[in-house]
Amino acid sequence: MSSINWFPGHMAKALKQMSEEISKVDMVIYVLDARAPFSCLNPQFETVASNKPILYIVNKADLVDEAKLVSVKNKLISQNPLYDCVILNSTLSGANKQIEPIMRKLCDAKITKYRNKGIKVNLRAMVIGVPNSGKSTLINNLCGIKKAITGDKAGVTRGRQWVSLKNGFELLDTPGTLWPNLENKKVAQNLAYIGSIRNEVLDINELALEFVGSIRNEYKQNLENRYKININEEKTNLEVLDEIAEKSHFLLKGNEIDYDRVCFTIIDDFRKGRLGKIFLDN
Repeated sequence: MSSINWFPGHMAKALKQMSEEISKVDMVIYVLDARAPFSCLNPQFETVASNKPILYIVNKADLVDEAKLVSVKNKLISQNPLYDCVILNSTLSGANKQIEPIMRKLCDAKITKYRNKGIKVNLRAMVIGVPNSGKSTLINNLCGIKKAITGDKAGVTRGRQWVSLKNGFELLDTPGTLWPNLENKKVAQNLAYIGSIRNEVLDINELALEFVGSIRNEYKQNLENRYKININEEKTNLEVLDEIAEKSHFLLKGNEIDYDRVCFTIIDDFRKGRLGKIFLDN
């Protein structure tokens, strides 16, 4: 597959602004897509978030087997005593009940310092993550009302946006940001699969072929159940695509395969959870 890179100008600007704003916040909320959490770790964020407490939110947890996410959480929080992690689906109400106590724990030193002086202090957190990880949905859930713009494609949030919570926290919603050079092919593919890279810069047909090849062994049953097909070791990835198209009646005149339609459908089915629970960062 050809190399994947997507780093528009607004992302470079966003990274610069985040570096400038980090001194003004007390902690970082780092939103990761549960289907590819380690692929979502932007190396450029390591500098931005250095020396700050980090709360990792492993989001869209309903799309992955719970057992997979236990090891993800353990690996994330083992990196630093200032790190913690919550696994959740931010589209469900009540996320604040899980997150707020941990936010306060991570900021306990500042809370205690000002409490001893008789001062009630507001706390600030920067929310970061790759495009389409669910940052704005999480913020809306924490607010209880819709304050951040959401969408199911990459690049919806373009500018900084401060929002206030009832618990005394202020959150800075930042644009979903990638990094300039996606050198690791698997990371780039995973980000493309989950929708962190705009479809307009991708070859969806090639992407779908790679996707089938990457999941067909461990998640063979998911493909077979969804598309009512039978996958054996002898079939090539292209033959699997052909069979999905035929079963789905995605055919052009003369019974030719409509590759555009079948490939878009496979990627869309994965992104929207119709293929069942799939974890990509194996």
